[in-house]
Amino acid sequence: MSDPRFLPYVDRYDPGIPPEEALRRYYEVMRRRRSVRMFSDRPVCRETIEGLVRAACTAPSGANKQPWRFVCVQDAGLKRRIREGAEAEERELYQHRANAEWLADLRELGTDEHKGFLEIAPWLIVVFRLVRGDDGSQVYYGPESVGIAVGILLAAAQHAGLATLTHTPSPMKFLCEILGRPDNERPFMLIPVGYPAEDCVIPEAGMRRKPLCEALVFDDGRGRE
Repeated sequence: MSDPRFLPYVDRYDPGIPPEEALRRYYEVMRRRRSVRMFSDRPVCRETIEGLVRAACTAPSGANKQPWRFVCVQDAGLKRRIREGAEAEERELYQHRANAEWLADLRELGTDEHKGFLEIAPWLIVVFRLVRGDDGSQVYYGPESVGIAVGILLAAAQHAGLATLTHTPSPMKFLCEILGRPDNERPFMLIPVGYPAEDCVIPEAGMRRKPLCEALVFDDGRGRE
């Protein structure tokens, strides 16, 4: 095996402003991000969707295997079939699979088995995780890698002024069947993408964010043996 090649890191991004100011501007955009279930049917062009996926594909991945596939669906017939498959699984969830605590948490968000937004949103991005490469090669840290890519996609959509939802009906095998995906792909997430409806509302419970003091720990080493 030959030694790896290394190249100078010359393509460095410089925002041209102090890091604190760059982060403030980024946060001002991202703090407005919400999970939306009321979409407009206003069109979103294919070039925009390509841009979202291009941004997602900048994510780091285990051994640089890039174990993701983004299947972007605009066809009305396919969206109808995806909605039907998702609603079938969600009915099972609400009627049989979810325990009382889970149902109580969902009730606070006002969700149920009806997923009409899957047909109204102009695009559905179905994210698949590769369990092995297309050439049969091994994949490492697949869920972590794909999760990072999804996060970047959501941030890119927010910066483009688009609304999104992370939808995870479980199990999601029906997506492989509807979209004819190969055996090395596993459904990871279903993301409607579009503009929010004019009369869009969101649950008050979804507005809450942990205060920074509950999410952030600075470890200065004190208290250790």
